[in-house]
This record gives sequence, C-alpha cells and structure tokens, in this order.
Amino acid sequence: MRDKRDAVTDARGRSSAASPAAVAGVTLLTLVTWASAFPAIRLAVREYGPGSLALLRFLVASATLGLYVVLGARGRFRRVEGRDVPFFLLLGLVGVFVYHVALNAGERTVTAGTASLLIGMTPLFTVLLALAFLRERLSLRRWAGIAVGFAGATIVSLDAGSGIRLEAGAALVLLAALASACWFVMQKPYLGRYGALEVTSYGIWAGTICLLLFTPSLGPDIARASAGATLAVVYLGVVPGALGYLTWTWVLAKMPASRAAGSLYAIPPLAYLFSWIFLGEKPGPLTIAGAGVVLAGVALVNIGGARRD
Repeated sequence: MRDKRDAVTDARGRSSAASPAAVAGVTLLTLVTWASAFPAIRLAVREYGPGSLALLRFLVASATLGLYVVLGARGRFRRVEGRDVPFFLLLGLVGVFVYHVALNAGERTVTAGTASLLIGMTPLFTVLLALAFLRERLSLRRWAGIAVGFAGATIVSLDAGSGIRLEAGAALVLLAALASACWFVMQKPYLGRYGALEVTSYGIWAGTICLLLFTPSLGPDIARASAGATLAVVYLGVVPGALGYLTWTWVLAKMPASRAAGSLYAIPPLAYLFSWIFLGEKPGPLTIAGAGVVLAGVALVNIGGARRD
C-alpha cells in the first residue's frame, strides 16, 4: 500500500520521502521557470541561431550546476559508473541537443505561447512511452484523452503559421515535445541509483558536449547580439536550465512519469501570460480553440491517480 507520501530510494539505497505540499511546491516552481523560458527563447532567437543559442544556454547551465556541485554537494555527488556513460550521452543527445535545437528553430516562426502549447503534447508522449517502457497502465478514459490532446495540438499547429497549413516551425516544436518525453522516461529507471542532482548534471553536461558542434557560430552570434538577447540566454541557462531541470528531476523521482508529466499542462497558460506581458503576443482564435481541446484531453488523462503493474 502507498503511504500518503511518495517514498523513493535514493542513490545510496536509503528511503526518502516528500510531503504532498513539498512536491506541489517544487512542481509549481518548475512550471513557472519553464513557462518563462518560452518568451525568453523568442527574444533570444531573434539574434542567436538555434544551435548557438542552445550551446550558450547550456554552457551557462553546465557551469551553474558544476559550481553548485563543487561548493555545496561535492561530498554527496556520486561519480558516474563507466557502464552508464553511454546512457547519459544518449540522454543528453535526446533531451538537450534535439529538444533545444528543435524548439529554438521552431520559435523562429511560432509564437512563444503557441510553442508552449505544442510542447504541452509532452505529457501525452510521456504517457505512451511510460506505457511501453515503464509498464504504467491507462484506462479507456485516458486513451480518449490522448486522442483528444493530439487533435487539439493539430489545431494549434495549423494556426501557428500564416493561413491554415501545417507550419514547419510547429512540426519542429512537436519534435521537441517528443524529445522531452524521451528525456523524462529514459531517466526514470536511473533515479534509483543516482540522485536528482546527479542525473540532471550528467544529462546536461552530456548534452552540452553534443552542442559543441555549434561552437563555430557561437562567437559571431555573441559579437553581434544585443546585451538584452545575451542576458536572456544567460537567464535561460541559470533558471529554466539548471534550476528547472533539477527541480523537475526531483519531482520525477517522487511519482510515476505519466502522473508527473500531467502537471506540465499548466505551462501553456503561464507561458501565454508571460508572452503577453513581455512580448505583446496574443493567441489567435484557432489557437484558443485548440487550447480548449488540449485542456479537455488533459482532464481525461489526469483525472484520478496513475496505476502501475
């Protein structure tokens, strides 16, 4: 039987638990930081290429995590085992390289609010992957929610460009959503052997190594970018990058992946709010209609708790 608190085993085999209030608070912090990333990306990508933006962001995130490990967690930070190196390289390739390059490229033509709504497909992708690889089961109602969510995302993607057509930028953002779901599900089995800080740090460091491919374009982009755009990238690295990834991995360690991912549907409304305040972007009527359909799918998927075999 489950206790009222979600207990997990940490990297050293000790049982750890968190109260519902603590999990809810950390989840809310993650949602706010990640929602704020979309207008910041939209601002930065005007002056940075998708690859150089991702590289600079995660150089900052890697340095932030490295500094925290050295100053505050050196004695508690577990070194990666040799057999796990390929896993973390793949985790970084999918969850950092593919996700952020695709998202940055997509936000060149898709508004920040629309991008956040399309990224809202991540919970649905996560559920499907959790079914296949983590043996988390869904009821018929949740299957219906998945279908409704896909329909809503399709409506939004049609409104992302000029006219009623599937915009390439929207397709790239959907690719990013799939990569994000892979990041969530891939790391779940390793959270019993490594702590949240270790999984987050190794994944981000590996992803940053992959992003070094864009080093030749980084210098010229920094030289011609405005101070505001560069500050936006630094913010992306420290807050949605290092902090947001770390807090989300902590949440993921406390509950099933499909259940945790359901909370991500709160990001689009927050992102639309931030985009309206800072960028003056307003959603179109088709996007609003698609948002309603997506939220209906959310309700179907997330009513009640997740079940495990």
